[in-house]
Amino acid sequence: MKLQCDVEVLSRLLPTYGMKSRGKGSRAVVSIGKHPDKSSQRSNVYMMICTAKDRTGSKYKLKDNIEKFFTWFVEEGKATVRLKDPAVDICLSKADANSLKSFLAAARLADRGSDTSSLPLSTLTPVRARDVEQLKKKLTIVSRKDYPLASSLPYSLEQLQVSYCKLSRVDMRMLSLKALRRLDLSNNHIKKLPATVGNLACLSELILHNNHLEAFSEALCLSTLQRTLQVLDLSQNRLRSLPARFCQLRELVNLKLDDNKLVCLPFHVGRLAKLRFLFAAHNQLTVLPCDFRKLSLENLDLFGNPFLHPNPLDHTMQLSFPLPLQELASRAVTELRIPYGPRLLPAHLCRDLESAKTCECGRVCVSFYIETAVRMNLHQVSHTVVLVDDMGGTDAPVQQHFCSLSCYSEFLDNSLQRGVK
Repeated sequence: MKLQCDVEVLSRLLPTYGMKSRGKGSRAVVSIGKHPDKSSQRSNVYMMICTAKDRTGSKYKLKDNIEKFFTWFVEEGKATVRLKDPAVDICLSKADANSLKSFLAAARLADRGSDTSSLPLSTLTPVRARDVEQLKKKLTIVSRKDYPLASSLPYSLEQLQVSYCKLSRVDMRMLSLKALRRLDLSNNHIKKLPATVGNLACLSELILHNNHLEAFSEALCLSTLQRTLQVLDLSQNRLRSLPARFCQLRELVNLKLDDNKLVCLPFHVGRLAKLRFLFAAHNQLTVLPCDFRKLSLENLDLFGNPFLHPNPLDHTMQLSFPLPLQELASRAVTELRIPYGPRLLPAHLCRDLESAKTCECGRVCVSFYIETAVRMNLHQVSHTVVLVDDMGGTDAPVQQHFCSLSCYSEFLDNSLQRGVK
């Protein structure tokens, strides 16, 4: 039984002599195996710790010699084994949680004197230098011939780049890298992202530039990425839309959507309160969602989209008279902030309520409204704006909704008055 981890051996006698431990572990291989005992002429089970400075290893007898196990943080790859003789605490950290659990189980059996045939014992021999190297935190692979097919990826990785390897899907080995903070899979042939990408609890940067993605999973928008993802690069893919719940990724700071086939941005894009950099050039956007006004950006690029030239008189009428009871009830639920959810209402009603629009008068409309587009200078939402077209403009059309004919008529009157002036 072998375990790769950081180890610090603390003598419990140090405080007696007024001394302190250095408080830092060394990379080590910890093994459990048999070794001849010179005093009894028999083989006993020992724990051996090999480090870069001591590759031959230090051995500690296990049978009836473990005073206590400390396993409060075993899920984080940490544990401590307290020995009776010598009076030391063996502190293990930065270990794979499952491997650590198996190792501690074997140590318990050895302490109890269990039949050695039932123990997963190893040969207690000196280790190779590469076995006790410091944890690898960054790995870059930029050619198919360098891609590891047989060997595993170091579980300690925090940054992984795999580019130009013609991957058609995400390697499941990547999804077991619990410490991963940056995953760069740019310049591959990936068509679909598995929902299990959302299990990477530390992931803050996901780079998928120049792949074949046709959709972004709604499951990812509802995963732990809501709390961690800050940078998302989906540029140069085949996306036509993003899910309605995309805006649940509220930690996003930098979003790249250039060179796709997007015909619209998510309706609630204004909920991305931390977003500072938005790049959506060279798509098929004709109008921006009304929620776009709520953004507060540092840099915005919407160049190369076929934006409409808004005319207040061009509108879509989606009103009926009188308003249906369902619309009236939906407006009341939204305006009065009455709690709702799939346990209280059918799913399609929840979706309608989530896409509620706000009229210029401040009231809400859900499924019945008048829609038009108005011109907005993008400097209202961003400090720096890349020109929208070759004519040097920084204006773009934004959706505007009206809850009633009277609100729309008042809007037209104001627009005509501004035009006369």
